[in-house]
Formats: sequence, structure tokens, C-alpha cells
Amino acid sequence: MKEQVMQFLEEEIALNHLPGAVVQVMHQGDILLQEAVGSRYVYPKEQAPMEIDTVFDLASLTKVVATLPAVLKLIDSGVVRLDDPVAHFIPHFSEHNKDEVKLRHLLTHTSGLPAHRQFYKRALTTEHVIREINNEQLVASPGDEVAYSDLGFILLYHIVEQVTAQPFARFLQEQLFTPLDMTETGFCPTFEKDRYAATEYSEKLHDYKFGIVHDENTEAMGGISGHAGLFSTISDLTKFANMIENDGRYDDKQLISPAALKLARSNFTEFSAEHRGLGWMRKSPTRASCGDYFSSESYGHTGFTGTSMWFDPTVDLNVILLTNRVHYGRQPHMIRLRPRLHNMIRSHF
Repeated sequence: MKEQVMQFLEEEIALNHLPGAVVQVMHQGDILLQEAVGSRYVYPKEQAPMEIDTVFDLASLTKVVATLPAVLKLIDSGVVRLDDPVAHFIPHFSEHNKDEVKLRHLLTHTSGLPAHRQFYKRALTTEHVIREINNEQLVASPGDEVAYSDLGFILLYHIVEQVTAQPFARFLQEQLFTPLDMTETGFCPTFEKDRYAATEYSEKLHDYKFGIVHDENTEAMGGISGHAGLFSTISDLTKFANMIENDGRYDDKQLISPAALKLARSNFTEFSAEHRGLGWMRKSPTRASCGDYFSSESYGHTGFTGTSMWFDPTVDLNVILLTNRVHYGRQPHMIRLRPRLHNMIRSHF
């Protein structure tokens, strides 16, 4: 398997579909493959080799590595429930008939909120972004359609701060990352420049982004949000994946309840061709980024920068792929790359 996977990634790198990658395959808790290939960056100077300890912008993996666990911990502790209306925490959100939008709708992308808004073009602060979302009109009735929405996870981040009376990053650090010994995970990182997988060129910086969040809205919000902004390494994500597979337990600490994790990976959108759990993508009948062979019980997520994490509990398998494909721009090569890679891996189990 190792030779096949590495040859595949090397071929994709040679085609300039991505500059480099770190890939890991775990089966029954054992790491069968953990390799770095290609380059951390190619521009603006000579390329530098990808390393196992390279720090990646996780993009939308933030939704499941940060925001989802934060909300699940609050459900475990009785602070919130899935059927709490968003307007209970953010009263002005009820404007334009949004009273029926609940936390479960935000987590399953069934809120009816628009998918995206370019808040950064108006240099809006986080406070102003929340106001703008409060003023949004729904494009579908809550619970009727699946429409992937960053706006919902921006609201979740704000709600976590409201109910904990703590900054989002501090709450996560204290409640999740420190107990998991995830010492290289967080927002607005401060590592040496050569630790990062560089992302896209920024006109504002006149440079490629090293350790500065790729997502423009998150950057405008100070680098911290519920939909993007988290940075991490393969080592730290391995600890997170182990906790997920061990029913929320890490060493002797129960960080999230088994009941919460079981619920989160359930299919809440059987009515749709796009299957969604709480935060997690589920293996959908078509166009699944985990490919054709992962079972219908599989769950995972992807990130726009070129990251992904997928679990197949039927064979106790998880695959983490970290890339900085946006270093070359926003071409859609990952849409085919991810499922083909996962097919190749899953064929061995």
C-alpha cells in the first residue's frame, strides 16, 4: 500500500495539482503509513521539502476539530441542547422570521442560511459579521434542505463564546487541546516561518501566506472563527483521531461522552442526497470525497486548503490527508484526487 500511495501522490505533485502532502493511514489504532512528500512551498523562492511536522492551515476541518467538540462538550455539561433556538443566545437573529432555526440546523447545514458572504470585502469585524448574519433572510426553510454554510459555524463560534464567557480559542485550549496534548494546534500560530505549508498569494501581503489563515473572512475576523482558522500538524491530529475512535477518551481522560460522539456521526439528513451528521460529512451515495469503497457508516470532513480526515468505523480505519493545494491557486483537482486516494487505501482492508 505504501508504495502505491506514495507513487500516486508523487504523480499528482508532478502534474502541479498540489505542491506537497502529509498522509497518514491508521488501522485498529496502529499507524500503517505516515509520510511527507513534495514541498511545503514552491513560491516565492526555491522549494522547501515537506516535513512530517509541517504546520497546515486546516481550513474547514476547523468545523469538526474545534467547533463541533466545543458544542458537544457544552451539550454534555447541560449548557445547551440541539433544539435550542439560535435566537435564544442571539436575540437579534430572530429578525426576518428566523425564530425556528436551531443549533441542530447550524450543525447539519440545514438552517436555510446562505452558503457564503464576502464579508472581508467590506473589512467587517467579527461583531459586524454577526450583525450581518442576523440581518440575513433564509433561502430555505429550516430543516428542508442541505446547503453547506460557513455562516452557521460563525454563529456557533459566537454562541460558544456567549455561553462560556470565554474567548473561543481559550475555551478550546483549556477544554480540548491541552488535555489532548495537542501542543501544535491553535489559531493565529506563531511558529517559525519554515514550519508552515504556504498557502495562496496575498495581494495585501505581497507574499504567500505562511501561518496566516487562508480564508479571507476569518482573516478579517482576526484569524479566529468557527468555520476556519485552525492550524495543526499530523501528530496532533492523530491524537484527536484517537480520541474520536476511543469514544471520547484520551489516556485516562473522558473528554467527550460516547453518547455525544455517536449522535454526531449519525445521519441527520436521510431526506437529502448529501448526508450530514453534526458537523461531520457522512458518506453520501454519490460524489463522496472518501471514494467508493468506504462504507455507508463512514464520516469525515474536508478543508478548502486541501485537507481531509475520514473514518470508516466498520474496519476501524482512518485516513488523514494534509496538503496546501491552494499554493497553486484554486483549481478543482482535489475533487478527483481525494476519492481516488481513498479508494486505493480502502482496497487493502
